[in-house]
Amino acid sequence: MTLRILLSGASGMIGTALHMRLRDMGHDVRLLVRRSPTHDREVRWDPAAGTVPRDQIEWADAVVSLSGASLTRLPWTPLYRRTIVSSRVDTTRVMANAIATATNPPRVWANASAVGYYGRGPRLDPFDESSPKGSGFLADTVEKWESATAPAADRTRIVHLRTGVVIGPMGALTPLARAAKFGLSPTFGSGAQRWPWVSLFDEVRAIEHVLLADVSGPVNIAAPVLDTQAHVSNAVARQLHRPNWLRVPAPLMRLALGTAANDMLLADQPVAPTALCDSGFEFSIDNIDEAVAVACGLTWKPPLTYSD
Repeated sequence: MTLRILLSGASGMIGTALHMRLRDMGHDVRLLVRRSPTHDREVRWDPAAGTVPRDQIEWADAVVSLSGASLTRLPWTPLYRRTIVSSRVDTTRVMANAIATATNPPRVWANASAVGYYGRGPRLDPFDESSPKGSGFLADTVEKWESATAPAADRTRIVHLRTGVVIGPMGALTPLARAAKFGLSPTFGSGAQRWPWVSLFDEVRAIEHVLLADVSGPVNIAAPVLDTQAHVSNAVARQLHRPNWLRVPAPLMRLALGTAANDMLLADQPVAPTALCDSGFEFSIDNIDEAVAVACGLTWKPPLTYSD
């Protein structure tokens, strides 16, 4: 089944890969951009002014929204924390209102979200989609982010893409790989905190999957393993053939990074992709060494055009 898909946030790592995947799997994709369009597959919108072209919403079978200021830009100053929230909540609210008022709304809207919803832990049982909201800046942000879709809830099937650390050629892997090349692959705090990760390859497959599957509400997108931050750091060092001896004490991280240290780097988040797996999705990469090797271009993996 092919879809007419309206995609926002296509310039980032996930958006670029997803655009490739959707296009090459035969879907008809148009990109929402905030600048002047450079080709006929781009459509300008102005979320700051609260406008989305009505004809594009009417055209689409599905909408995928990936907009949001980067969480890997550190430190999170008070000003940047406001940017993190507004870039997610305000943009989502604009899209929700556009879908809510459409005569012929899209059948499904997949909106970016994050496993940060579950807070900092620690806990013994994995977080699934029924787990309660945790505490912290990210948990509060995700709650506002997902709630901003509410105006469209009666008009379309909504999926909240609660994504973990995406292991791809950019994003979270970049600072870890750069440090590893200098023999400084870091362990943050004890390193025992669980880091929910997903390969970029499976991230975009999962997003396409939820557009077609009978699933709604929050969907955790994280590999079905409970690797720790030390496991991830060790894998980066191992794949790049570098030593891994640097340990950064938690108090020092909190002093330097504040909220970001607690919410993102030191948080213990044993996340389970229950809804995704129950809907029939099968992960292609569930080994952190393979994920890092593919992301660093050290081994071959079927390209994103590969038909499952």
